[in-house]
Amino acid sequence: MASPELKFDTNTELAARRTGMAFQRTRLAEDRTLMAVIRTALSLIGFGFTIAQVFQKLRDQDIITKAAAPRNFGLALVGLGIVMLVLGIVYHVQFMLGLRHLRESMRAEGLIHGESGFPVSLTLITALVLLVIGVGAILSMAFHVGPFE
Repeated sequence: MASPELKFDTNTELAARRTGMAFQRTRLAEDRTLMAVIRTALSLIGFGFTIAQVFQKLRDQDIITKAAAPRNFGLALVGLGIVMLVLGIVYHVQFMLGLRHLRESMRAEGLIHGESGFPVSLTLITALVLLVIGVGAILSMAFHVGPFE
């Protein structure tokens, strides 16, 4: 039969492993949260750009005479998508830095193992690329320049 001291060490080891895995699950949950922000921002940017472009083309073909209101609505949707994406990125980075700091302090105290890495989030990279595209789209719409005009 195992001694109580050995059982305590085994339980402590198992708890440390579960806690370490909980950090990974939390990191992945935050990535999923950022993906939800990306989906919503992409929808807003896409709808706004499409609305503005459709009414701009109708005005260019003299089918309608005024397109300012739909163009402004499209710009507002793209702007909202960009703002939402920026806020999502800032929240994600702050959350992940806090999680890394907490994980490191727990590792230093010997409460968990720090063997598994915290890789750079591919979701964050995707969000940054979408942000660049969104800024390019709104600049193109507002000033009639760039690759989206």
